[in-house]
Amino acid sequence: MSKRLFKLFFTVPQSHLEVCKQAVFSAGAGSYADGKYSEVCFETTGTGQFVPSAGAEPAVGDVGEVVKVVETKVEVLCVGKEVVTAAVEKLKRAHPYEEVAYEVYAIEDA
Repeated sequence: MSKRLFKLFFTVPQSHLEVCKQAVFSAGAGSYADGKYSEVCFETTGTGQFVPSAGAEPAVGDVGEVVKVVETKVEVLCVGKEVVTAAVEKLKRAHPYEEVAYEVYAIEDA
């Protein structure tokens, strides 16, 4: 039986792009085809926006003010539930933000 496939998406300020990618890669994300390919991902650059509210401890910007940051969205394949779980845990430790923006989707094989 083959392992389930997942797609992990996350956004990260460019200052922490490489450290966050290496964190998820170290968990096995971005490796597939029986190890024939590794550290595979897709990146797009854009502008993230948020307003930190009272009680927040933002890594960038000030509470109550609109913050815009040039960020990179990374998409990476994860083979197996254990890989995506470990990748998210490592991403959260490596990422500079108090709340990490990420999404995980199960991929259905057609």
